Amino acid sequence: MKPSKAALLIQDYLVITLACFVFGWAWEGFMIPCGMSAGGMMGLSTIIQYATGGLLPAQYTYMAINVLLIVIAVFAMGIGFGFKTIYAILMSTVAMQIIASIPGLQCLPGHFFYVKDTLMVPVIAGTLEATGLGLVIRFGGSTGGTDIVAIMINKYYPVQLSMVFLITDLITVALLLFLPDKTFTDATYGVVEIVIFNLLIDDIVGGHKTSFQLMVFSEKYKEIADHIINKLERGVTVLKAQGWYTKKEKNVLLILINRGEFSSLMKEIKTIDPRAFMSVSATKSVYGEGFEEIKGGVNDAKSLIHKGKKNESEH
Repeated sequence: MKPSKAALLIQDYLVITLACFVFGWAWEGFMIPCGMSAGGMMGLSTIIQYATGGLLPAQYTYMAINVLLIVIAVFAMGIGFGFKTIYAILMSTVAMQIIASIPGLQCLPGHFFYVKDTLMVPVIAGTLEATGLGLVIRFGGSTGGTDIVAIMINKYYPVQLSMVFLITDLITVALLLFLPDKTFTDATYGVVEIVIFNLLIDDIVGGHKTSFQLMVFSEKYKEIADHIINKLERGVTVLKAQGWYTKKEKNVLLILINRGEFSSLMKEIKTIDPRAFMSVSATKSVYGEGFEEIKGGVNDAKSLIHKGKKNESEH
């Protein structure tokens, strides 16, 4: 007996809730008690907390910045982030508040989770953050932050998302050096957390660089293709094929999407045609409009940008 849509939705939110607590534990349980910071919007929020002497707790700054980013993104691009993303942002804030109020869950001397080896703290935190954020993304949500910034930049400029993430993370860690009581060693701990996070999230959800290639076999290929074109604003190719057993011609959809769109598309395909047959392959690099920029020097990059703007005006 197949679970109902309501049961699946409840399952998604339960997993996202648990994942938000894991994500929050990485910061309020390990990074913040040890005075460390890393990349992303939480990294920036922790730096603000340190700079204000704790007057502005990281979890509240994190939520406020995300709310501001979502408002800007809606006005600039007209995009909707969905209830799961809003829920994940709010739940992450609640989770961090709860964990911050329970010393037993924090990496503090005399408590169970205290880690004597300082270098292990960002390793543990990076593992927890990758697990939490990876599960949130896998089940159709997002914790906002640099994801929103990257999407807005990528909307207007053909810059690969992974590069945006890397640059914003490094800038955030560098800001730590402007605090009078922080040193280069503190910044290196942040870099360690970023490295661990990016290494592990590849296995959990595909990573920032990974895209997916789908081949969908369905009698309702038109409805699926229309959804991809109209809702995801992605291209889709219809391939002519022939089933060798039946000798009948079939239409097969070839789809390339990024990791953030994968979960929602899979669910939509199953909703349109529960009997659809799909083949999914992870691809490390996809070059072209909407994905990564082809690297060929400054002139080629300018040419690509000009070409992209021309295509937008023609359509």
